[in-house]
This record gives sequence, structure tokens and C-alpha cells, in this order.
Amino acid sequence: MNLTCPRKSLSALCASLILLLSPSLAADDRVDFNQDVRPILSENCFTCHGPDASQRQADLRLDLEDGVRGSAVVPGHPEDSELLRRVLSDDPDEQMPPPDSRLRLTESDKAI
Repeated sequence: MNLTCPRKSLSALCASLILLLSPSLAADDRVDFNQDVRPILSENCFTCHGPDASQRQADLRLDLEDGVRGSAVVPGHPEDSELLRRVLSDDPDEQMPPPDSRLRLTESDKAI
């Protein structure tokens, strides 16, 4: 895996996507993928996990809402979501975005 991929961004986005895709959220509390999540992913994740197939890492595409479902984001089960695990990880080998990418998710990014 290319360690320059934005690991923390992926994790924050995972958290966002979990909220977005969670069926238990009230309508007013819903996170909108295009308005709330996509900008964070675009800034922090698309270089390695976006539309450019030649640059894509880990066969993970985060620029499309449907592309994040599966093991990366498990709706309603954040404990099973790899993206959230990596965003919240303290292990530099697991963090998204990776520490050497110089990309950092804010606490508000993670909260989405």
C-alpha cells in the first residue's frame, strides 16, 4: 500500500459515511454525502481512493457513495467498518490518511 494515501481522511470519512448510511438517524440529523462527506473525501482521500484508476490504492473508491459500502463502511455497524477503524487508529501503519501524507482530519471532520 502506498503510505502517502490519506489514511486519516479515510477514517474520518468512514465515520461520516456510517452516519450517512445509518438507518437509525432522524431525518434532520442525516449527513448528506455530497454536501458533507464528499468535500472531506475530496480533500483528503481522492488522490489514492478516487476516480483515477491508475492512482487508486487498495481497490477502494471513495468518490462515489456506492463505492464506500462493503467492508470499508458497514451501515449501522461502525464497529465493523474498516474506514472508521483506520481514521481513529493511533497506529501509524494503520492510520488514514497516513502520517507522512501531511493530511490531517479535524475533529469536526471526524464527527461528520
